[in-house]
Amino acid sequence: MRIVRLTVGTIMFISGIVLTLLPGSILLVVGGLMLLSYDWPRARNWLKFSQKSMSTGARKIDRFLLLRKIR
Repeated sequence: MRIVRLTVGTIMFISGIVLTLLPGSILLVVGGLMLLSYDWPRARNWLKFSQKSMSTGARKIDRFLLLRKIR
């Protein structure tokens, strides 16, 4: 099961990186990191970093859109 999880996680992560221009490819990256984080501690750190970055980015976009709407 571990080999399957590592293989699928690696394929999802690499395909997400390759398809960065397409919308929704970040889900492949996060999904791949999630599968890899079970067995690979460094992937866990990358997953935490990407989740924190996406959360910060979403807050900035929300704030920008809210201020734009008020004007």
